[in-house]
Amino acid sequence: MKISRSIFAISVSLALMSGCSIFSANDEIEPAKLEDFDQKISLTRVWSAKPAVSNNSYWNPLKMAASEQTVFAADHSGTVAALDVVAGSETWSVNLELPISGGLGYGDQKVVFGTIEGQVYSLNAEDGSVLWSSSVSSEILSTPSVNSDIVVAQSIDNRIYTFDAETGKELWQHDAGAPILSVRGNSSSVILNNTVIAAFDNGKLIAFNSENGLLIWETRLAVPKGRTELERMIDIDGEPILVGDIIYSVSYQGRLGALTRGTGRNLWFQDSSSHFSPAYNEGKLFVTEAKNHSVKAFKAGNGQLLWTNDQLEYRELNGPADFDNTVAVADAEGYLHLLDPETGVFVGRAKVDGSGVSAPLLVVGETLLVQSNNGSVSAFKIQ
Repeated sequence: MKISRSIFAISVSLALMSGCSIFSANDEIEPAKLEDFDQKISLTRVWSAKPAVSNNSYWNPLKMAASEQTVFAADHSGTVAALDVVAGSETWSVNLELPISGGLGYGDQKVVFGTIEGQVYSLNAEDGSVLWSSSVSSEILSTPSVNSDIVVAQSIDNRIYTFDAETGKELWQHDAGAPILSVRGNSSSVILNNTVIAAFDNGKLIAFNSENGLLIWETRLAVPKGRTELERMIDIDGEPILVGDIIYSVSYQGRLGALTRGTGRNLWFQDSSSHFSPAYNEGKLFVTEAKNHSVKAFKAGNGQLLWTNDQLEYRELNGPADFDNTVAVADAEGYLHLLDPETGVFVGRAKVDGSGVSAPLLVVGETLLVQSNNGSVSAFKIQ
């Protein structure tokens, strides 16, 4: 059973903190108020466009994708659009009338996505025309991954599917086995030459041979703890990241960890809980914690906690992004925050949009792309 992270996970974490399972109206926790600070960095909005209707139809926001010149955005009603990264002008837009649910992936001049009906689509990145579509066993809530050879998609029932990138023909699949209860979401896979690295709701990371699906290695990032199924949820919903030959990943109610790319050998673990991918900058990892949405920094070499910024508690932050030597996060009220990666103090802030921001931030070169909940896309630079 999948449970929405946006409603359920916060309620559960609050219940665990209080020791209670039921709250009255007076128990509501207000998001932290924003305090004034000396802004050392000036954020400039370079352009704004509205290629999509909105991202409020489903609980999960849709991830944008980009090449060096073009950003691709979508909404849940099936609109997919391409915008020029520099100017924000629309290159093309198509309305496919599909229930897009898994965000957009880009690679080898293809834009790929999944639907709530269990379909994987591949579009021509030059004009938005449909190249092919294929079916999986259930809805897709993560972003498919793509390179010149394969497309990899993960369905909500903890299965991973690999398709030929040119034809959409299924090459292989793997059933990781779904836990009894999990947060509603899935991780995207990482394609590395002849290897696919996938993360699952059971807290495992598995490396597959990309050609035939044979297991190369398997390791457990998180171990279930607690007496109830709620306490034992250890989903990995954020995409693992690769820095050199080291893979970093974090699970919900579990751990942040580092492991070797070639063998999956565990290097270190640190207690952490997040629904999002960690971000990396110059030997440091950054995590948005699920419990109270504080932002934490860890030493990438050994997992040592370096700092915690809890001034954004309960503001419904998205995942962190490494942006021009700052740590960027956005919140449900539509504010974009920049933190100093060395200390965690605020160095910049800007209001993006009153509808709020929940979609992942996207960095292209020196430009930070932000999609608001009303579908608009804004490009920011540091001046």
